Amino acid sequence: MFSKTLAALALAASILSVGGSPTPAPVSPCAAVHIIAARASTELPGAGIIGALVQQVQRNSRQTVSTSNVDYPALLAPYASSSATGTAATKTLLTNQANRCPDQKIVLVGYSQGAHIIGDAVAGGGGGTLGAQTAPVPANIANRVVAIVQMGDPRHVRGKSYNRGTSFNQGLFPRLSSQEYSATLQPRILNFCDFGDTFCDSGIDTITHLTYLTRYQTTAANFIITQIGG
Repeated sequence: MFSKTLAALALAASILSVGGSPTPAPVSPCAAVHIIAARASTELPGAGIIGALVQQVQRNSRQTVSTSNVDYPALLAPYASSSATGTAATKTLLTNQANRCPDQKIVLVGYSQGAHIIGDAVAGGGGGTLGAQTAPVPANIANRVVAIVQMGDPRHVRGKSYNRGTSFNQGLFPRLSSQEYSATLQPRILNFCDFGDTFCDSGIDTITHLTYLTRYQTTAANFIITQIGG
C-alpha cells in the first residue's frame, strides 16, 4: 500500500509545503509557549505542511510562541525504523525542552507519520509490525504538554473521546491497549481522521489524507489557543 501512495504523497507534500516557515525557538529567554512539530512522511526536513498550523497559532496567540521541528527520516519504507527513530527524537526534543524551560507550556503537532511519532513519544510506541515496544517519556515530562494535535495518524484507534472527523475504522497500526494516552493527556488531544484516509482509516483515499488542514486547521488552532490560555 505504501508503494502505491508514495509518489502521490511526495508530490502533494512538495506542493503543500510551499510557504513561510514558523518562527524558530529563541535561545533565551524561554517563550511562554513552545510548539514541537513533526512533519509527514516524504516531506523535506522542517515543519512540513503542519507548519501552517504552527504559524496560525503564532499569529493569533497573545503570548510568545516559539517552535522547533523533529529531525527524523520521515520515510515510508522502511516505515518501522523511520517511525522508531522519529519517536526517539521526539522524546529527546520534548525532554530537553521541558528541562530547559520549566515554566513553559508545550504543544505537540504532527501530520501522518509525524502524528504517529508524537503519540508514541508520550504513550509508548512499537509493537507488532512496528517492532519492539518502547516506553514513553516519564509522566512528569508528558504532563508538561498542554495540547496535542494529530492529523492522519496511522495509529488511530476508533471510538476515542479525542477523535475528530468522519472515520470509523482503525488506522494501519492502531495503538495497543497498553499504549493508551493517560487520563491527564486525553482531554488535551485532538486526533483528526476522516473516512477513506489511506493511513488513519485504512482506506484508499490519499487526497483525504493530504487535506486535513483545509478542513480542520482553524479548529485545531482554536483548540491550541484555548489550551495555552490565549
